[in-house]
Amino acid sequence: VIPSANLESVKALRDAIVYETDSLVIINKPAGLAAHGGSGVSFGAVEAMRSLYGEHGYLELVHRIDRETSGCLMFAKKRSALRSLQQQFRERTVHKQYLALVRGEWSNRVKFVDAPLVKNIIESGERMVKVDEVNGAPSRTEFRIIRKYGPATLVEASPRTGRTHQIRVHCQFMTHPIAGDAKYGDRHFDEEMKKLGLRRMFLHAFRIQFEDPDTEREVMVEAPLPPELQTVLDQLGGEE
Repeated sequence: VIPSANLESVKALRDAIVYETDSLVIINKPAGLAAHGGSGVSFGAVEAMRSLYGEHGYLELVHRIDRETSGCLMFAKKRSALRSLQQQFRERTVHKQYLALVRGEWSNRVKFVDAPLVKNIIESGERMVKVDEVNGAPSRTEFRIIRKYGPATLVEASPRTGRTHQIRVHCQFMTHPIAGDAKYGDRHFDEEMKKLGLRRMFLHAFRIQFEDPDTEREVMVEAPLPPELQTVLDQLGGEE
């Protein structure tokens, strides 16, 4: 039985489907919904999707995105599709693009960030990731400026490696933390963005490219920017 508080999540996800075949389904995951239950969260996107598709169907999470991040999240509806898609992720042939609103003016010269990352568990049990040239795992993110807004810049971030919190930490490392990022952000900047209506982290997985497991054709799926993020950009206005 689904707790009533989670029924809304299930109904919302039915409307959040942006792409579906016999083998896979992609949703535009809302911010605040974990990819799966665990670590203090009993109910995540995969549990909601399973209840949507019925308990007898096969449905597995292909990859993860942070709870606070919205956007493309993929599920496999067949075991063969799961194997194929996870292999594509391992071989780095899946390409993901994110939209992030960051503090300040991103330099036109910075096209990518190569900064090794290491995971730390702090006393509270929280995972924190930081740049560590000696012990860090190689991590690379490509960046492209979409629009400058004076106090902030909208960038497209394309991770070329799949480290935890990679885009968030690379932005922080470049002194351009992501708006609304409670873990790696800047409190003063976040307060200013709150005045424009930002109530969450401004990081959205807006595009994913992969090979369809059935047809072997290249597929590109986009998830529209959520209205609450678009509203913040409209408030900012700014120069092209």
